[in-house]
This record gives sequence, C-alpha cells and structure tokens, in this order.
Amino acid sequence: MKHTEPLRKNYEFARVYKKGRFLVSGFVVLHYFKRRGTAGPNRLGVTVSRKVTGSVRRNRIKRLLRESFRLQEHELADGYDIILTGRRD
Repeated sequence: MKHTEPLRKNYEFARVYKKGRFLVSGFVVLHYFKRRGTAGPNRLGVTVSRKVTGSVRRNRIKRLLRESFRLQEHELADGYDIILTGRRD
C-alpha cells in the first residue's frame, strides 16, 4: 500500500492549478502536476465547490473522494501533486 501525503498550503494548490493539467468528468475535476526531480510519494488535495450546498454534503463528498482515491492509488505513478474537486450534481 502506498502512502499519499496531503497538499496543505495555498501555494501548493496554486502551483497545481497554474502549471498542471486537468481532466473533467461529470462529477469530478482532476488537476495534476508532475513534480520535477522527485519520485517521492503523491500528494493529494481534495476540494468541493461551494455550489454544493450544505457543509454536511460537501464533507461527505470529500470523504468519498478520498476513499475512492485510496482504493486506486496503487495504480498511479509516484511524484505527482493531485487535486480532486467535487462538482455539483
């Protein structure tokens, strides 16, 4: 089982948004950025749009996104910063 560290700082999120790439689906947007020179563990940030009303719903979506990532992380290469953004359904 791999270990994924969290993205915590605002500048880390900003770097992924500005320099990284993204994939869009119906309910999730995936932003990713390959860090140079490091093959360390992946770092994950999870956000949910404020358009999803109610903090309980937003927090549940974050928990579900983290769990789905945890189940799939063994298939990913190392050295990426990843942000999962939940969207309104």
